[in-house]
Amino acid sequence: MNTTVKTLAAGLLASTFVTGAYAQDGETINFGIISTESQSNLRKSWEPFLEAMEEKTGLDIQPFFASDYAGVIEGMRFGKVHLAWYGNKSAMEAVDRANGEVFVQTVADTGEPGYWSVLIVPADSPIQSVDDLLTCDKSLNFGLGDPNSTSGYLVPTTFVFAAEGIDPKECFANVTNANHETNAMAVANGQVDAATNNTESLALIKQNNPDAYANIREIWRSPLIPSDPIVWRTDLADETKETIREFFLTFGTEESNGDVQAEKEVLGGLAWAPFRASSNDQLLPIRIMELTKEIGQLQADTRLEAEEKAARLEELEAQKAEYEAQLVAVSQS
Repeated sequence: MNTTVKTLAAGLLASTFVTGAYAQDGETINFGIISTESQSNLRKSWEPFLEAMEEKTGLDIQPFFASDYAGVIEGMRFGKVHLAWYGNKSAMEAVDRANGEVFVQTVADTGEPGYWSVLIVPADSPIQSVDDLLTCDKSLNFGLGDPNSTSGYLVPTTFVFAAEGIDPKECFANVTNANHETNAMAVANGQVDAATNNTESLALIKQNNPDAYANIREIWRSPLIPSDPIVWRTDLADETKETIREFFLTFGTEESNGDVQAEKEVLGGLAWAPFRASSNDQLLPIRIMELTKEIGQLQADTRLEAEEKAARLEELEAQKAEYEAQLVAVSQS
């Protein structure tokens, strides 16, 4: 989508959404769900959870699906989305631009403390490593994730491309952006030579489409990424926030006043265990990662004058140091 179209779309969203209520009366909550796979698959996975939330809170819970991550972020920005499941990168955008706040964090049903970004290739591909991938002779087609995806875009861009001073668009014959499911299937079907993905998405592919999974091979795995946050708009009524918070922190636990086993099965449909409390502090590693990516890209930029580049690098390094100090303080508290 070009800049003009994006501007027009944002204006349309603003004119449509800004007149909507912010659900401060606690009656209707629009729950945003980022586009990690097809909407039909997402709806099937999420409906039991949203129905349980509606039953237990007494709120009218309406799912909000968009074709990309930006659609959910913009929906929250203009008050159309009150609560959303994000990845960490998109949550950071929602906090910075859409009046969002992290209040709980998902927990994988495997007990893992997070998940990993991966690079995948067809099982029979001659590509065996990142070095094989980064020949940068423009002979390969590559699938990147949504630009607001943590594991599909930010993490591989930071640790694979920016770390080597490489621009994917200058490296590959063609670079496309798609959700995790689309990228996985493109690799499995040999439509791209390699793509980004994550361990959670691949677990779903293995479960739902084992034949496709058999045609996928991992060649790189990132450092651990914090589990996904749930974000609400800060201007929700306090009473509504407390109702929502209580639901998330008791659902599927012994503190629930419902059928705990049934609730755990609902969570299992999303590959989750009960939630845990969180805050915007969980985004600090992501902010550091974003700045690391920007620093690497700036260092590789040959278009800037040396003085201008040095000034900008100093600014970014200072921002990064500030976030690193905050992260240390949080870890020690």
